[in-house]
Formats: sequence, C-alpha cells, structure tokens
Amino acid sequence: MTPRTAIVIKWGDAFRADEVNRLAAALRRNVTGSLRFLCLTDCAAGLGPGVESIPLVPEPFHDSMLRAQSQSRKRNGALRKISLFRPGLVPDLQGPLLALDLDVLVTGPMDALWDHAPGQIVMAPPFSKRRAVPHWGEGSVIRFDPVRHGFLYDVIARDPEAAVAFCRGSEQSYTSGLAHAKGQLAHFPKEWVLSFKRDCRPMRPFNLWVPPSLPPGARVVCFHGRPKLDEALAGYRGSFLRRTRPAAWIADHIAPPPDPHAGPDRVGAGKDGITKLPEMQVPE
Repeated sequence: MTPRTAIVIKWGDAFRADEVNRLAAALRRNVTGSLRFLCLTDCAAGLGPGVESIPLVPEPFHDSMLRAQSQSRKRNGALRKISLFRPGLVPDLQGPLLALDLDVLVTGPMDALWDHAPGQIVMAPPFSKRRAVPHWGEGSVIRFDPVRHGFLYDVIARDPEAAVAFCRGSEQSYTSGLAHAKGQLAHFPKEWVLSFKRDCRPMRPFNLWVPPSLPPGARVVCFHGRPKLDEALAGYRGSFLRRTRPAAWIADHIAPPPDPHAGPDRVGAGKDGITKLPEMQVPE
C-alpha cells in the first residue's frame, strides 16, 4: 500500500522542532496504514524519528519576490511556502501531498483529505468573506499533486512581480486564486477544516464564561492569529472581548512527540533518527 505523504515547512524561529514532532505524531495517530512525514526546513536540529528533513534553499526568484511583496498590501504573507510546490522537491514521491501549517491541531480521521476530489487542488473554504485580500481557499491545509499542478511554482518563477501583484502578497490568495483561474480548485467539506476563532470559540460576550468546544466532524482546527494552540489550551487573556476560556479538549488531541531514544522508523535514517533527502539543485 502506497504511504500517505504529508509535508510542513519551517523556517526562522516562529515554530520549534518539537511542534513539528508533535504534529507528525498526531497525524500518524489519525492515518490508517503508513505515513511519510516531510519537513522542508532551514534547520533540522531537534526533528524526531519519522520526520524526513528536506533542505530549504532560497528560490532563484526569492529576492524579486520579496521586493514585490514589500510593496504589496499583505507584506507579511508567507510566500516562502511557494517552495512546497517546487518540481522534484520529493524525488520519490508517490501520490499527492498534503501540506499543513504548523499552527494546526489534528482532531479526527485524516485519510479522506488525501482522497477527496482526486486530481484537484483542495483547500478549506474561506473562514471569512470579509477579507482585505480576497481569496478562494485557506492555506492552512492544501492537498495537491506536484506532477499535475506544477503551474503553482512555474507561474511565480516566471514573473514574481506579476504573481505577487495578482495575490497582493498573500500565499493563500496566490494558491487558491491560481487554482481557481485554472479550474482546478476544490474545497474540503466545511466541517473538516475549521478555524478555532470562528468555529470553536463562543460568540462575544459568551466567550468570557463559556469554554470553546470542538464541533462534530472536525478533522483539523487552525489557530491562525491569536490565540495560538498552546494559548488556547491554557486560556487566552487578550483584549477584554477576545479572551478565551481554557479549551481542555485540545490536550486530548495533542500526541506526545516520539521518544528521541527510539530507533528510526524508516530505512535510510541516520543515527539521529532523521532521514535526510538529498539536497535539491535549484533550477536556474
């Protein structure tokens, strides 16, 4: 049976290695059969057994893309995620990739996210229609096939300035907008991928005394903005009307990271339990 393949991207210090390990363990608990978990990163230190690291190198259009983004409406958009779409990123890939942000919580069976709408680029429907930068899908969870959907990389590589202008600096606007324009965008059922702020936290002012709840059927909960996942678990004290009571159910879905002293679970893993794929040669 072909393993399911998931990938995350980690650069800088916004997320820790143990958060990658935690997500990998949680995802593995919710997938039947084998799971291959990849991390595209500029620092593989601390990644645990069963996490394959891929070196994150600057794309040839990196500087042009950042210059264009500095003049766009969304200047802090995560456009480095475009590297996930690089042709040949995973040389021995079989089947589609499921790309997840690191600020998500896996809460239910995940197999269907690989199988839904075959051949399409699949994203969650927008959490809100009131957005400064319009988009057609959320970038927290994306199912795509690098062989079928090479245009996600090729378009921005060919003309970074035009691509950034098209998406106004937003990665999810770029991905969903381009997929929509190509007629290759599909959505996960709304109840599968949820926003903690919009779908789990009670409406104001009830959030002041009613704890957040997990809606039935949820498979992934996204913690975009504040509170972050750990803040939501403990209870978040932001501005008065944005406070959140502790969401104790989060603890039920956080899988403990793998034992760093356990042996590697993939052939070819190094002595530290991390399988390193060969460094990619960036196309010129």
